[in-house]
Amino acid sequence: MIQSMTGYGEAERRTEEGLLRVEIRTVNHRHFNAQLRTPPGFDRHEAEVLRWLRAAITRGHVHYGLTFESDAEAAGDVAELDLERARGYRRLLERLGRELDLPGTIDLELLTRFRDIFRAPEPERELPRLELDEVRAVTEAACAAVVAMRRVEGQRLRADLAGRLAEIERRLRLIEERAPERLTAERDRLRAAIRELGEGIPLDEERIAREVAHMAERWDIHEEIVRLAAHLEHFRENLGEAGGAGENESTGGGETAGAKGRSAASAGAPEPVGKRLGFIVQEMHRETNTIGAKANDTQIAQEVMGIKEEIERLREQLENVE
Repeated sequence: MIQSMTGYGEAERRTEEGLLRVEIRTVNHRHFNAQLRTPPGFDRHEAEVLRWLRAAITRGHVHYGLTFESDAEAAGDVAELDLERARGYRRLLERLGRELDLPGTIDLELLTRFRDIFRAPEPERELPRLELDEVRAVTEAACAAVVAMRRVEGQRLRADLAGRLAEIERRLRLIEERAPERLTAERDRLRAAIRELGEGIPLDEERIAREVAHMAERWDIHEEIVRLAAHLEHFRENLGEAGGAGENESTGGGETAGAKGRSAASAGAPEPVGKRLGFIVQEMHRETNTIGAKANDTQIAQEVMGIKEEIERLREQLENVE
């Protein structure tokens, strides 16, 4: 099945030194484009991270975030208290009450309104040592979650695209049925016009036949109808072929084993079909324009407009197809 380029996945893994967490967001983009956010000192491994991401995601803008919380940080205080500053605020408030003869007491709730009595703890000077295999395991687990979400969204996109194709085919059948009728109607119009202007002069059926044959050649849209129908079938075939190994796999966030993450990502991303479908839509639009230019018929022109609207909706939806 086709995949959307919109997805989200997260995974975390407990290591000997702390908690390793990866968060991945993807949105549509013409190519693969990754933006990495990693702890200081880990940028030397970004080439490996990009390789892991490419194994699962072929197109889209990828926001990758890697964070590490050491056990020492988790056990430490979330903030430090500046007691001297707090005592200073208390003395100032007591003086304010005396000078202005104001009632009231100074309690804990009042003092905690002064946010600057709390200071953030000093960050760890020593950078954590992250094992590359562990980072890879949690990264591939997050990738698997992203792919699972993109496939679910891809099912919705596929259903919508299939509905657009069906509507185009319905209108194309109406055009195909109407095409010969408009020549018959034009022949009858010519006969009526000649009778009215000729005032009893016998009709030259051979000449009328030549005129109708000439119009039939100029108005012939059979080849365009056949090509448009072929493009529709080609589009549908690509919708059916889209997908890849591991299509039924799914994963979620939370504690994930490294082997499971590697299995999901190493299966390989499916071949992207979004660009191919986009090219087919361009050809569909070309044939539809030609049919409209040759139509010379109100009913066919209306159906052509309806087909163009559906093609434009196809184009919009394909902007988010991998």
